[in-house]
Amino acid sequence: MASADARRFRPDSVRAALRVTGLFGLAFALFAVVLLAAGKDPIRAYGDILSSTLFSSYGFSEVVVKMIPLMLTALAVAIPARIWLINIGAEGQLFMGALFTTWGAAHFAALPAWALLPLVAALGFLGGGLWAAISGVMRAHGWVSETISTLLMNYVAIFIVSFFVFGPWKDLESANYPQTPEFPAAARLPMFFGTRVHLGLLIALVALTVYHLVLTRTRWGLEIRAIGGNIEAARRSGIAIGRYILVLMFVGGGLAGLAGMGEVSAIQGRLRPSLSPGFGYTGFLISWIAGGNTYGVVASALLMAVITAGGDVLQMAHRLPGSVVNILMALMLFVVLTRRRIP
Repeated sequence: MASADARRFRPDSVRAALRVTGLFGLAFALFAVVLLAAGKDPIRAYGDILSSTLFSSYGFSEVVVKMIPLMLTALAVAIPARIWLINIGAEGQLFMGALFTTWGAAHFAALPAWALLPLVAALGFLGGGLWAAISGVMRAHGWVSETISTLLMNYVAIFIVSFFVFGPWKDLESANYPQTPEFPAAARLPMFFGTRVHLGLLIALVALTVYHLVLTRTRWGLEIRAIGGNIEAARRSGIAIGRYILVLMFVGGGLAGLAGMGEVSAIQGRLRPSLSPGFGYTGFLISWIAGGNTYGVVASALLMAVITAGGDVLQMAHRLPGSVVNILMALMLFVVLTRRRIP
């Protein structure tokens, strides 16, 4: 039985690894041309990025810190995508999760850490999940495409956060800098080994494991794959399509909300409008590169974290503008889109 499972597992994992390697390899080759056009040595640039991230203890810890929200937002996209829902709203869902977390940390500050941390985590999940569920309801009733609604709701969520940070929740002691008061110690996620790597890493890994097991070992996973394979056949078989749309959008948004919870609870310690440098959009790219595969999500998140962490090296050591990282990510998205089959 174990050998049969192994034979069934290897082709998917190898295929996902080859897919991720090939897509990144092509994007890096194209980016090397851009570096050459700018008069830079691409081999030296890539070497400097690796030496400052993967081959440095501090650099590697910062890569892991960036991986946490990237894995969670990638799952926020990958889960609805199993039934062909395109969730571009992980960024807004992340912000709403952070907003709900901040409310919980402020209103239940007297609770001990063992009670407050699960509470703010649940609120973060709820905030992101409810925000995504709005698009799920509209999609289930055939009113608005989730692609459009989730994209537009990103901006609404960011403006809502800005309203509270600049308005009723603003820290009066921070002069003109927009931010909320600092979280109580009981609402701060613990960090490990004297680094900024926090408990969110365990949350992300557990979410990835549950995602893999549900899809491969449960009846729900079978029905999800049936909907993704042929939605009309699944409907005729009695599968409740609308219910799965709502549930998968809620769960996906909830995971993005957990990413926001981790950022405010562990990294920043308070809510700011500059909460995310685009984790939700990068997570969307990661999910598409990985094709929804669990191991592909981890590998893609690692490489994207290396790229974003190594962007500072390109600016300081090679005197390149900060936008150069965005060029590389745009090349990756272009490669992913061109590799998709056109029906």
